[in-house]
Amino acid sequence: MSGHAYFTPELFKFLRQLDKHNNREWFQENKSRYEQFVRDPFLKFIEDFRPKLNAISPHFIADPKPVGGSLLRIYRDMRFRKDQAPYKTMMAARFPHRAYKERMAPGLYLHLDPQHSFFACGLWHPDGDTRALVRDAIIRESQKWKRAAKSKTFASIWELSRESFKRLPPGCDPDHPFADDLIRKDFAAGMRFSEKEVCGADFLNRVTKSHEGSRTIPGVPDPGGGLALGSGRSRRSA
Repeated sequence: MSGHAYFTPELFKFLRQLDKHNNREWFQENKSRYEQFVRDPFLKFIEDFRPKLNAISPHFIADPKPVGGSLLRIYRDMRFRKDQAPYKTMMAARFPHRAYKERMAPGLYLHLDPQHSFFACGLWHPDGDTRALVRDAIIRESQKWKRAAKSKTFASIWELSRESFKRLPPGCDPDHPFADDLIRKDFAAGMRFSEKEVCGADFLNRVTKSHEGSRTIPGVPDPGGGLALGSGRSRRSA
């Protein structure tokens, strides 16, 4: 099914120019461009992504409100670092699990940047307890992990986060077939997009289809001991 382009090269042009003129005077003079080419198209994308995301998993939130919704602010928090540039030179949206305020939970993230644009999902920087739960589930259900993260289909689309600890936690078998995964700091994966792809008429469908495939990306273990994957099930809702 054909779609329409949400973003144009003007988005990336604006962000590149903002990187060179990152000050309040320039931004105020160009605020209408920000709203026309960056903010409003992203809000429309979030609005149209919401029913598609809900059809895949009702547990994730896509909120198109301009303030307090999925779209992250372009304004940097200047309270603690007065010397930094006041504006971010990228735009992003987060689509959290509904339980994110209660516990660590998997989420989705879309990042648009002249340097690199990507869509990511899973657990990013989980706390130690959550990481241990996922690690225990990988040990207990190795075949499920293998199907989830080691398949050719998965590898052709997604790249797992590479940041790892230097050594295995106490009690983990160094000869385990997935020992390299047991030392991961994150259980998240991402896929990159070129500027041309972001500005393409099929970008919304690309993101949607990628998330359909991400339902095998590990999230958090469910109460029965299995992996609650990209379907968005929390420990309580699985």
